[in-house]
Amino acid sequence: MQDLKGKVALITGGTKGIGYGVAEALLNQGLKVVITSRSQTAADKAAKELAAKADCVGSIIGIQADVREFQSQFKAVEQALNTFGQLDVVIANAGLGHFSSIEDLTIEQWNDTIDTNLTGAFNSIKASVEALKASKGYYITISSLAGANFFASGSAYNASKFGVTGFTQAVMLDLRKYGVKVSTIMPGSVSTHFNGNEPSEDEAWKIQSEDLGELVVDVLQMNPRTLPSKIEVRPTTPPSA
Repeated sequence: MQDLKGKVALITGGTKGIGYGVAEALLNQGLKVVITSRSQTAADKAAKELAAKADCVGSIIGIQADVREFQSQFKAVEQALNTFGQLDVVIANAGLGHFSSIEDLTIEQWNDTIDTNLTGAFNSIKASVEALKASKGYYITISSLAGANFFASGSAYNASKFGVTGFTQAVMLDLRKYGVKVSTIMPGSVSTHFNGNEPSEDEAWKIQSEDLGELVVDVLQMNPRTLPSKIEVRPTTPPSA
């Protein structure tokens, strides 16, 4: 997929953070982009901002969709196809985290984490698989280094991201015979609003959202004979180094 101009991408959770950075990078490459959010207001606001930044009014739409619900995600895919006529890239980015000792982690927090991060990734590809087979497209999940490294108070988040990493690799083996490429990106510390964080100049050492946007573009433009199926990316020099 080296020529990206005119391709169509759907990004779940695209109104801020990593999803927003990826959307901006793809728009700058000439793609048409669909971003989703649980809030239509947030989706519309982010789409308007991104269209202005990339000077591409008409190339991006925002859709209210909840990745936890298959029918909601299926309708988002249908709307993307109805609006732009095709679907070439799906990026399962929507995610959240609840961090507590297993003694304090609630059932609701566990379900919310697994349903959003892991079941959301399943719903995203399940809803779009036929469209991606038709376009010989690309499915990318945003996992985490927490999908390979466990830590205290991370039982729900670790489980969800370990699951996303393994799930994506299995889907890669399922779909490559159709010409569909599948990758998972596993970032370390990223400067976003995730889990109530407030980005600041003190986080200049962290990965920035635009860095991950550049990475996604690089992956999509790689020679089609090569598949970077699992990509770990981390800050070059964290404060502890």
